[in-house]
Amino acid sequence: MIGSDVVVAGSALAIAVAVGLVAHEWSHAAVLRLARVEYAVSYFPGRADGLVALVTTRPWAAVHPRPTGTEPPWALRLAALAPALLAVPVFGLGLSGHLTTETPVVAAAAIGWLACALPSPQDFSVAFHAGRLLERSRERTGTAHSRAD
Repeated sequence: MIGSDVVVAGSALAIAVAVGLVAHEWSHAAVLRLARVEYAVSYFPGRADGLVALVTTRPWAAVHPRPTGTEPPWALRLAALAPALLAVPVFGLGLSGHLTTETPVVAAAAIGWLACALPSPQDFSVAFHAGRLLERSRERTGTAHSRAD
C-alpha cells in the first residue's frame, strides 16, 4: 500500500508543475513587458478532446509575442530564456541547506518547479532565430529597414 508521504509528495509535485507552467509563461511575459514588446497570453489554447487530452497534450498557457520588427533581437532572446531564472530560488534553497532529501514533499515540489524552469524547444528556437522573427514582423507591418541595422 502506498504511504501517505508518497501521496502528499505526488500531490506537491503536481501542484508545483501546474504553478510552474504558468510561472514559466509569465516570465516570458514579464520580460516582453519590460522590453515594451506587444504580446498576448492565452490559457489552455487550442482544441482538445476531453479533459485528459486538454491537460496532457496541450500547453496550459502560451505567450505569443507580436513584435513590430523595430525591437532589438536581444529582447526576444532574453524573453525566450527567462524561465531559466525560475531555478534560482530552488538552487538558493539547496545551497542554504533548506532543501534536503529528508523531506520528500519539499524535494518533489522542487523537482516539479525545476522542470518548469527549463526553456522549451520553442523557447530555444525563438532565442536562436529572433532576427528571423523580427524580419517577418517587419515584412508584415510594411516597414523597411536597411540591412545595416
